[in-house]
Amino acid sequence: MPSLLSIAYHFFLQIAVILLTYRLLWPLFRRLAQVQVVAIMVAGFLLGPSVLGWIWPAAQQWLFPAKLAIGTTTIVHPNLTVIYVVGQLGLVLYMFLVGSSFQVNILGAHLRQAGATAATGIGVPLALGGVLGWSMVSLGGYFTDKVVHWQGGLFVAAAVAITAFPMLAWIVYDSGLLETRLGTMALSCAAIDDACSWILLATVVATAKGQVSGAVLAIGGGVAYLVFMIYVGRPLLRRLETWTPARADTERTGGLPIAHTSIVLLVILTASWFTDLVGIYSVFGAFVAGAVMPRGALLDAIRERFEPLVAYLLLPAFFIYSGLNTQLTLIFDRSTLLMAGIVLVVSFAAKFTAVGLAARWQGMSWYEAGSMGALANARGLMELILLNIGLEAGLISGELYTILAVMTIITTFVATPMQRAFERRLARTGSKFGPTGEEPYGEAPAAA
Repeated sequence: MPSLLSIAYHFFLQIAVILLTYRLLWPLFRRLAQVQVVAIMVAGFLLGPSVLGWIWPAAQQWLFPAKLAIGTTTIVHPNLTVIYVVGQLGLVLYMFLVGSSFQVNILGAHLRQAGATAATGIGVPLALGGVLGWSMVSLGGYFTDKVVHWQGGLFVAAAVAITAFPMLAWIVYDSGLLETRLGTMALSCAAIDDACSWILLATVVATAKGQVSGAVLAIGGGVAYLVFMIYVGRPLLRRLETWTPARADTERTGGLPIAHTSIVLLVILTASWFTDLVGIYSVFGAFVAGAVMPRGALLDAIRERFEPLVAYLLLPAFFIYSGLNTQLTLIFDRSTLLMAGIVLVVSFAAKFTAVGLAARWQGMSWYEAGSMGALANARGLMELILLNIGLEAGLISGELYTILAVMTIITTFVATPMQRAFERRLARTGSKFGPTGEEPYGEAPAAA
């Protein structure tokens, strides 16, 4: 059994290696019109058994050990447990930061258009994904014995329909689309689609455990938590607005007030614990906690201090853990490889076509609608969370995990280049994406 000291210094090396891998990948990914979080995600997969384990198995198993043999007993290696816990902490803090950046007026300003587009964008993938998941249960090998046909259908439907709101927020910000109609519509649709997908996942997990009441608890607990945070939590948190940067100088806190920061961390961790307890998972709790936080100097300071630490130190541990669960060798037989191709085509085409046509029907131009369809395929982080929950709950096999993980990487990887291709074609006409849609270059913003 490794000592606590050896577990600690081995973990330090693991994080250092993934950060080094990411930094080596980033110049290439930047030229491929990617955002940094995609490079971090791919780095986690490259260091797993599918790539590093294939090129240099001994080094990969030493660097990222997954199992530990003690006599005749095999247990999960302590370092894998550490990676999982640190990754979950990074995930929770990252979702809080995403929630704190979310402008609620985005959804309100485009509620009708976003609702119609999101309904189509989730309805078509749900239908096609449901049929695909149902057939996977019949074929066998993709789900465990505890999953019946309708549960398999709902799980794959959620996996196909989801759009990663955190990933999309990063792409929209890096692409300069935050103040455009395209960016606000894409984020609004992603928020609605993710909420529906989480409800489906909670239903599948609860009913697969033989606890129908678990699904009721998940939905009821989630609604109760949301109502509490909006009508009780938000007013209480407004009391934190008393802090200003000027007070930080007089209190000698070094920038952030200790008491205020402790309260914010307490809210994040308690919210994550409660939502995990009722079955809708910590990411939802952390996101809502960020969304109801009062906007002001304190929140700006917290984001400024936390973002580098979370995004480039803690969150990579989650991507390592996901990469260690992905084994491409599991899908190399003919039937599984064919299923992987079907999943990829259905996932991309259903989302791109449904969202694109719905956006066009809502009055967007073909360039905007095509960009909407491309951005909707950025599944990234949320898809990996969904897959890890399914694997830990004993619902899916390694084959299905790998199929959906590969689909996640490919669809997320092509999302930004496709969107920018539509943007370049629009630029050739002398126009750009703006707050009200397409507008000529150099046009002054409309008066408030």
